[in-house]
Amino acid sequence: MSWMAWTLPTAIFFSAIGLALLSLTALEILKPTTRARGFLPMATTRGDRFFISLLSAAFIHLLWLGTLTSGLWLASALSLLWAFLLMRWG
Repeated sequence: MSWMAWTLPTAIFFSAIGLALLSLTALEILKPTTRARGFLPMATTRGDRFFISLLSAAFIHLLWLGTLTSGLWLASALSLLWAFLLMRWG
């Protein structure tokens, strides 16, 4: 894999997503989800909300990069907060 630029932040990022997917799979096996309706305009499952939170995090970071010159730590914190709110009450 010498053609890939694996840095520590990249490895942490993909490991965290992989761990989250494994956790969601185990949780789905132990306690199957049902569609629920929160503040989103549609009924969603746990997996739907996780996917939406990943897409939202990408857009938050792109918007941050396009409009601000400061580091991405605040964008990451905002993405984590949004993901928590979405997974809990979405």
